Amino acid sequence: MMNQDDPAIVEAGAPAYLLLLDALILTYPDDEDFLLAGARLYGAYAGVFARDPAQAKRMADKAMNYARRALCEYDEDACTLLDGPQDQILPTLLDDYDEDDIAVFYAMATAWAGWIQANTDDWNAIAQLGKVRILMEWVADIDPAYDNATVQVYLGVLETQLPPSLGGKPEVGKACFERAIDFSGGHNLMAKVLYAKQYARLMWEQELHDQLLNDVLAAEPAYEGLTLINRLAQREAAVLLAESTDFFE
Repeated sequence: MMNQDDPAIVEAGAPAYLLLLDALILTYPDDEDFLLAGARLYGAYAGVFARDPAQAKRMADKAMNYARRALCEYDEDACTLLDGPQDQILPTLLDDYDEDDIAVFYAMATAWAGWIQANTDDWNAIAQLGKVRILMEWVADIDPAYDNATVQVYLGVLETQLPPSLGGKPEVGKACFERAIDFSGGHNLMAKVLYAKQYARLMWEQELHDQLLNDVLAAEPAYEGLTLINRLAQREAAVLLAESTDFFE
Protein backbone atom coordinates (compact mmCIF):
# COMPACT_ATOMS: atom_id res chain seq x y z
CA MET A 1 0.00 0.00 0.00
CA MET A 2 2.83 2.41 0.81
CA ASN A 3 4.19 1.85 -2.70
CA GLN A 4 0.89 2.73 -4.40
CA ASP A 5 1.24 5.91 -6.46
CA ASP A 6 -2.46 6.80 -6.62
CA PRO A 7 -3.90 8.00 -3.27
CA ALA A 8 -7.44 7.68 -4.64
CA ILE A 9 -6.99 3.92 -5.05
CA VAL A 10 -5.79 3.63 -1.46
CA GLU A 11 -8.64 5.78 -0.18
CA ALA A 12 -11.17 3.56 -1.96
CA GLY A 13 -9.51 0.24 -1.20
CA ALA A 14 -8.14 0.59 2.30
CA PRO A 15 -11.52 0.27 4.09
CA ALA A 16 -11.69 -3.37 2.94
CA TYR A 17 -8.38 -4.02 4.66
CA LEU A 18 -9.58 -2.20 7.78
CA LEU A 19 -12.59 -4.52 7.94
CA LEU A 20 -10.36 -7.54 7.34
CA LEU A 21 -8.02 -6.51 10.16
CA ASP A 22 -10.97 -5.94 12.48
CA ALA A 23 -12.16 -9.47 11.74
CA LEU A 24 -8.71 -10.96 12.27
CA ILE A 25 -8.27 -9.11 15.55
CA LEU A 26 -11.70 -10.23 16.70
CA THR A 27 -10.75 -13.83 15.87
CA TYR A 28 -7.20 -13.60 17.26
CA PRO A 29 -7.48 -10.86 19.92
CA ASP A 30 -4.03 -11.49 21.36
CA ASP A 31 -2.10 -11.49 18.10
CA GLU A 32 0.45 -8.70 18.38
CA ASP A 33 1.13 -8.50 14.63
CA PHE A 34 -2.53 -8.08 13.70
CA LEU A 35 -2.95 -5.45 16.42
CA LEU A 36 0.07 -3.49 15.17
CA ALA A 37 -1.13 -3.68 11.58
CA GLY A 38 -4.55 -2.43 12.66
CA ALA A 39 -3.05 0.42 14.62
CA ARG A 40 -0.89 1.55 11.70
CA LEU A 41 -3.63 1.38 9.07
CA TYR A 42 -6.35 2.99 11.18
CA GLY A 43 -3.94 5.73 12.24
CA ALA A 44 -2.81 6.43 8.68
CA TYR A 45 -6.35 6.46 7.30
CA ALA A 46 -7.57 8.75 10.09
CA GLY A 47 -4.76 11.22 9.46
CA VAL A 48 -5.10 11.35 5.67
CA PHE A 49 -8.51 10.22 4.45
CA ALA A 50 -11.02 10.73 7.27
CA ARG A 51 -13.82 12.89 5.90
CA ASP A 52 -14.75 14.79 9.04
CA PRO A 53 -13.43 15.34 12.60
CA ALA A 54 -15.87 12.85 14.10
CA GLN A 55 -14.70 10.07 11.80
CA ALA A 56 -11.06 11.00 12.42
CA LYS A 57 -11.63 10.72 16.17
CA ARG A 58 -13.30 7.32 15.89
CA MET A 59 -10.52 5.93 13.73
CA ALA A 60 -7.77 7.46 15.88
CA ASP A 61 -9.45 5.93 18.94
CA LYS A 62 -9.32 2.51 17.33
CA ALA A 63 -5.69 2.97 16.27
CA MET A 64 -4.78 3.95 19.82
CA ASN A 65 -6.68 0.99 21.26
CA TYR A 66 -4.98 -1.48 18.94
CA ALA A 67 -1.52 0.01 19.54
CA ARG A 68 -1.94 -0.14 23.30
CA ARG A 69 -3.20 -3.71 23.20
CA ALA A 70 -0.21 -4.68 21.03
CA LEU A 71 2.18 -3.05 23.50
CA CYS A 72 0.55 -4.81 26.43
CA GLU A 73 0.78 -8.15 24.63
CA TYR A 74 4.42 -7.44 23.87
CA ASP A 75 5.37 -6.40 27.40
CA GLU A 76 2.86 -5.85 30.20
CA ASP A 77 5.38 -3.74 32.13
CA ALA A 78 5.55 -1.31 29.21
CA CYS A 79 1.84 -0.54 29.55
CA THR A 80 2.27 0.15 33.23
CA LEU A 81 5.26 2.36 32.45
CA LEU A 82 3.34 4.59 30.02
CA ASP A 83 0.50 4.98 32.49
CA GLY A 84 2.89 6.16 35.20
CA PRO A 85 4.72 9.42 35.84
CA GLN A 86 6.29 11.03 32.80
CA ASP A 87 9.67 11.53 34.48
CA GLN A 88 10.07 7.77 34.97
CA ILE A 89 9.57 6.79 31.34
CA LEU A 90 12.96 7.63 29.84
CA PRO A 91 15.12 6.18 32.65
CA THR A 92 13.19 2.91 32.41
CA LEU A 93 13.42 2.82 28.63
CA LEU A 94 17.17 3.37 28.80
CA ASP A 95 17.61 0.64 31.43
CA ASP A 96 15.21 -2.05 30.22
CA TYR A 97 14.71 -1.71 26.44
CA ASP A 98 16.85 -1.48 23.31
CA GLU A 99 16.73 -1.49 19.52
CA ASP A 100 14.85 -4.79 19.48
CA ASP A 101 11.89 -3.02 21.10
CA ILE A 102 11.71 0.00 18.81
CA ALA A 103 8.93 -1.20 16.49
CA VAL A 104 6.24 -1.65 19.12
CA PHE A 105 7.08 1.53 21.03
CA TYR A 106 7.20 3.53 17.80
CA ALA A 107 3.83 2.15 16.74
CA MET A 108 2.44 3.23 20.10
CA ALA A 109 3.98 6.70 19.78
CA THR A 110 2.64 7.28 16.26
CA ALA A 111 -0.87 6.11 17.17
CA TRP A 112 -0.74 8.30 20.28
CA ALA A 113 0.37 11.33 18.27
CA GLY A 114 -2.44 10.76 15.79
CA TRP A 115 -4.96 10.39 18.60
CA ILE A 116 -3.83 13.69 20.12
CA GLN A 117 -4.05 15.37 16.72
CA ALA A 118 -7.63 14.15 16.35
CA ASN A 119 -8.48 15.44 19.84
CA THR A 120 -6.88 18.88 19.88
CA ASP A 121 -10.03 20.25 21.47
CA ASP A 122 -9.31 18.20 24.59
CA TRP A 123 -6.66 19.60 26.93
CA ASN A 124 -6.35 16.21 28.63
CA ALA A 125 -5.21 14.79 25.30
CA ILE A 126 -2.78 17.64 24.61
CA ALA A 127 -1.27 17.15 28.07
CA GLN A 128 -0.04 13.72 26.92
CA LEU A 129 2.25 15.14 24.24
CA GLY A 130 5.20 15.02 26.61
CA LYS A 131 5.05 11.24 26.80
CA VAL A 132 4.87 10.98 23.01
CA ARG A 133 7.93 13.21 22.70
CA ILE A 134 9.89 11.01 25.11
CA LEU A 135 9.09 7.89 23.09
CA MET A 136 10.00 9.56 19.79
CA GLU A 137 13.26 10.95 21.16
CA TRP A 138 14.19 7.52 22.54
CA VAL A 139 13.58 5.92 19.13
CA ALA A 140 15.57 8.67 17.38
CA ASP A 141 18.48 8.29 19.79
CA ILE A 142 18.73 4.60 18.95
CA ASP A 143 18.05 4.90 15.22
CA PRO A 144 17.91 8.51 13.95
CA ALA A 145 16.81 7.36 10.47
CA TYR A 146 14.03 5.06 11.65
CA ASP A 147 11.02 4.66 9.35
CA ASN A 148 12.67 6.49 6.45
CA ALA A 149 13.53 9.23 8.97
CA THR A 150 9.84 9.84 9.71
CA VAL A 151 10.70 9.76 13.40
CA GLN A 152 12.60 13.02 12.79
CA VAL A 153 9.55 14.49 11.05
CA TYR A 154 7.41 13.73 14.10
CA LEU A 155 9.95 15.43 16.34
CA GLY A 156 10.10 18.42 14.02
CA VAL A 157 6.34 18.85 14.20
CA LEU A 158 6.35 18.52 17.98
CA GLU A 159 8.94 21.28 18.31
CA THR A 160 7.22 23.74 15.95
CA GLN A 161 3.82 23.99 17.57
CA LEU A 162 4.56 27.37 19.16
CA PRO A 163 6.68 30.44 18.29
CA PRO A 164 9.70 31.24 20.51
CA SER A 165 7.75 34.01 22.25
CA LEU A 166 5.36 31.39 23.65
CA GLY A 167 8.03 28.90 24.65
CA GLY A 168 8.32 27.00 21.40
CA LYS A 169 11.61 25.65 20.03
CA PRO A 170 11.26 26.07 16.27
CA GLU A 171 15.03 25.99 15.67
CA VAL A 172 15.13 22.55 17.27
CA GLY A 173 12.28 21.54 15.00
CA LYS A 174 14.12 22.95 11.98
CA ALA A 175 17.11 20.76 12.80
CA CYS A 176 14.84 17.72 13.01
CA PHE A 177 13.32 18.41 9.58
CA GLU A 178 16.77 18.88 8.09
CA ARG A 179 17.93 15.60 9.61
CA ALA A 180 14.87 13.88 8.13
CA ILE A 181 15.76 15.21 4.69
CA ASP A 182 19.41 14.23 5.10
CA PHE A 183 18.82 10.75 6.54
CA SER A 184 16.25 9.91 3.85
CA GLY A 185 18.50 11.18 1.08
CA GLY A 186 15.82 13.72 0.23
CA HIS A 187 13.33 10.96 -0.64
CA ASN A 188 10.94 11.68 2.24
CA LEU A 189 9.04 14.54 0.60
CA MET A 190 6.66 14.94 3.52
CA ALA A 191 9.64 16.12 5.57
CA LYS A 192 9.99 19.12 3.26
CA VAL A 193 6.25 19.83 3.20
CA LEU A 194 6.02 19.88 6.98
CA TYR A 195 9.26 21.85 7.22
CA ALA A 196 7.56 24.52 5.09
CA LYS A 197 4.19 24.29 6.83
CA GLN A 198 5.36 24.04 10.42
CA TYR A 199 8.61 26.00 10.48
CA ALA A 200 8.75 28.39 7.51
CA ARG A 201 5.21 29.63 8.06
CA LEU A 202 5.72 29.91 11.82
CA MET A 203 8.87 31.99 11.29
CA TRP A 204 7.53 33.94 8.30
CA GLU A 205 10.26 32.74 5.92
CA GLN A 206 8.54 32.82 2.54
CA GLU A 207 11.65 32.19 0.45
CA LEU A 208 12.43 28.99 2.37
CA HIS A 209 8.75 28.00 2.31
CA ASP A 210 8.42 28.33 -1.47
CA GLN A 211 11.77 26.70 -2.21
CA LEU A 212 10.92 23.62 -0.15
CA LEU A 213 7.53 23.24 -1.79
CA ASN A 214 8.90 23.74 -5.30
CA ASP A 215 11.52 21.08 -4.57
CA VAL A 216 8.74 18.69 -3.56
CA LEU A 217 6.72 19.34 -6.70
CA ALA A 218 9.79 18.81 -8.89
CA ALA A 219 10.86 15.57 -7.18
CA GLU A 220 10.32 12.00 -8.33
CA PRO A 221 7.78 10.57 -5.85
CA ALA A 222 8.42 6.87 -6.43
CA TYR A 223 10.60 5.41 -3.69
CA GLU A 224 10.36 2.15 -1.78
CA GLY A 225 8.08 2.57 1.23
CA LEU A 226 7.42 6.26 0.56
CA THR A 227 5.61 6.49 -2.78
CA LEU A 228 2.12 6.98 -1.35
CA ILE A 229 3.31 9.48 1.26
CA ASN A 230 5.25 11.36 -1.39
CA ARG A 231 2.21 11.62 -3.65
CA LEU A 232 0.23 13.00 -0.73
CA ALA A 233 3.09 15.38 0.03
CA GLN A 234 3.02 16.70 -3.51
CA ARG A 235 -0.73 17.20 -3.30
CA GLU A 236 -0.37 19.22 -0.10
CA ALA A 237 2.64 21.13 -1.45
CA ALA A 238 0.58 22.39 -4.39
CA VAL A 239 -2.10 23.70 -2.03
CA LEU A 240 0.39 25.39 0.31
CA LEU A 241 2.29 26.99 -2.55
CA ALA A 242 -0.93 28.38 -4.07
CA GLU A 243 -1.69 29.99 -0.70
CA SER A 244 1.81 31.40 -0.22
CA THR A 245 1.29 34.96 -1.43
CA ASP A 246 -1.87 35.46 0.60
CA PHE A 247 -0.36 33.88 3.69
CA PHE A 248 2.82 35.93 3.75
CA GLU A 249 1.49 39.28 2.55
